[in-house]
Amino acid sequence: MKGDLTFLLHIALILLFANVGGFISRKLKQPAVLGQIVMGLLLGPSVFNLIKATEGIAHMAEIGVILLMFIAGLETDLDDLKASSRSSTLIALGGVAFPFGLGILAVLLSKPEATLNEGLFLGVILTATSVSITVQALRELGHLRTRQGIGILGAAIIDDVAGIILLTLIIGMISPTQSESIFLVLGKISLFFVFSIGFGVIFSKILTKYSNIVSRDNRVLTAALIFCFLLAFVAEELGVAAIIGAYFTGVVFSTTPHRNRVSHEIQSIAYALFTPIFFINIGLEVNINSAFGVLGLSGAIILAAVLGKIIGCGIGAKLSKFTNREALQVSIGMIPRAEVALIVTNLGLKNGIIDKDIFTSVILMVLVSTVITPPLLKLAFGDKGKKESRKEECVKGVV
Repeated sequence: MKGDLTFLLHIALILLFANVGGFISRKLKQPAVLGQIVMGLLLGPSVFNLIKATEGIAHMAEIGVILLMFIAGLETDLDDLKASSRSSTLIALGGVAFPFGLGILAVLLSKPEATLNEGLFLGVILTATSVSITVQALRELGHLRTRQGIGILGAAIIDDVAGIILLTLIIGMISPTQSESIFLVLGKISLFFVFSIGFGVIFSKILTKYSNIVSRDNRVLTAALIFCFLLAFVAEELGVAAIIGAYFTGVVFSTTPHRNRVSHEIQSIAYALFTPIFFINIGLEVNINSAFGVLGLSGAIILAAVLGKIIGCGIGAKLSKFTNREALQVSIGMIPRAEVALIVTNLGLKNGIIDKDIFTSVILMVLVSTVITPPLLKLAFGDKGKKESRKEECVKGVV
């Protein structure tokens, strides 16, 4: 029995260290998420190896990121999201094209024996953006609902879809037997968005019409969780990341009278248990010691990953009439890579498209891109920007 309940001790330690890391990080005037990721590194195989990244912890971490993106959807203004569609598209296209090209160059220049197939596949890996880190950092800095925050969220959705299509094309070229038809992939993605929009309109009207009934006996929270997990599952099954389904569910609930109540109750659950586990788990899954043997390749891949988003997304933002500083803020917010990059990397290793050196280098890239984003966002926005953002939101609330 004692052995079966060891996971309780691990969860207690994760929550304890997550809170300590968050406290220290805030004292150093950095977002709490940075301290939580660093604590994950200390607890994991990179340093003390006190806790292993078990399947149970991974599942709780997955719930954490899903709830985090659901909260981001709740805090998104639908009109702002629609208005930013053009800018988000330009940002996303730049954020796919440049990392893809630089990823190919990074492999071919830093690893002479590498094949073009390895370069193409790494390029696909670098296109994926994981905004869960950025979302949390922007929330702490008070900028999630700004034009830059909305642009980042919209671009992340688009570059996720673009990355999936690109992955399908590349696998089809490299290993045709492993790939679905590109038309089938496009059909499934289209089906998800049609389903999401239809579901959103109908569900929003039902919640609004029967608001009094739904509000009884805590039914709103239960309904929110049911549909959040359901749409996340549907998204994953149709080839779109689960976090996109969760985000869309949040956007749906943001159009109902229950928005504030659901946001408050979901945040209580998420930030008390699940999201700290998610950020700690990032550190638990990384062993930076194995990366020291491929520092040259790792450095090239990290440089390509960071510069690809900075340049590509920055150009897209400038074409969308963002100022230089705003373009920099947007491009920094698009830097992190996490679950999608890891999934694609595992796929490449499993199918023999990439080798262990590239796999290890991508793991280090994920770690570095995750750790540097919160402090860079803090630096890019600054305290003055935060105060101005709060003033703008207060004015909007009065109007």
